[in-house]
Amino acid sequence: MPADTGFPRADVENDFLRARRRQVLARIASRLRRGPDDINLILPFDDVIEALGRRGERSLGLQSIRLDTVVGTVDSRRDFDRKFRPTSGRVRERWERLALAQRHGESIPPIDVYRVGGMHFVKDGHHRVSIALATGQKTIDAYVTDVQTVTPAAGIRRRGDLLVKSYERMFRSRVPLSEHAYAKITCTDPWSYALLGEGVEAWGFRCMQDEHRFLDRAEVARRWFTEEYTPVVRMLAAADLIGSRSEAEAYMCIASERYRLIRTHEWNDEIIDRLRKQIR
Repeated sequence: MPADTGFPRADVENDFLRARRRQVLARIASRLRRGPDDINLILPFDDVIEALGRRGERSLGLQSIRLDTVVGTVDSRRDFDRKFRPTSGRVRERWERLALAQRHGESIPPIDVYRVGGMHFVKDGHHRVSIALATGQKTIDAYVTDVQTVTPAAGIRRRGDLLVKSYERMFRSRVPLSEHAYAKITCTDPWSYALLGEGVEAWGFRCMQDEHRFLDRAEVARRWFTEEYTPVVRMLAAADLIGSRSEAEAYMCIASERYRLIRTHEWNDEIIDRLRKQIR
C-alpha cells in the first residue's frame, strides 16, 4: 500500500481511485488472457442457492472471517466485482464517507453475511468490505448465518460453475447415495450428470425386469454404485482406460462404447480387452 499523505480526505480519495483502477485493469487483463467473461463478476447469493438447493440455516453469531472468502452478495446491483472493487463511480460518495469515518476512529459495525460452504455472501456491509480490502485488511468482523445446501459448494469459482452444480443437484435427487459415493462421481460437463442419471435409471429398470420386483430409487442407486459403477471403474483403472478424465466420465464413455460395439450390458475381462483394442 502507498504511504498516506497525512491528509485523511486525500487518502480516502486515493484509496477509492486506486481500487477503481485495479478493477478496470483486472477486466482488461481477463480479456487479454481470453479468460471466462464471468471470472471477475460477483457471485449472486440467490443463484448459488438455487443451483445448490437449500436445506436450512442457523445463526453462528459474531465471528472474524477472512476477507478473501467474501465472494458474493445478496444485493442484485453490480456496484462491486468479485473482489469488491468498485465497478463505477456511483458508490464513490458513500465509500469515501465511510472510509473517512474509519480513519477518524469512528466505530464501524460488523457486516452481515451468509456462509455457504467456505464462501461468504454480504447481506449488509458491501462498502465496508470494499474499503477493508482496498486498505489491505485480511479479516473483518461479521454476523454469520450458515446456510446448509443439498449439493456441496466446493468448486464454485465463477457464475458458469453454477450450471454444473445445478445438474449435480438434480442428479443427486434422482440417484440418492452417500456423500462418500458422491465424492467419487464428478463431471466437468453439466449435461453428463443428466446422462448419468438416465443411465442409472435404465440400469435399475433392467434389474427390476430381471428380478420381477419393484426397486425404489435408493435401492437402485445403492446397487448400481456397488454392483455396477465401483467394479467397472476398478476394471477400467486396471486396464488404463480412465486417462485424464474423471472416473465418472470414463465410466460413461466406456459404457456407451461397450453397448454400441458389443451389444451387451455385461462386464468382464474379455469385454474390457476388446474395448481397449477398439477405442485405441
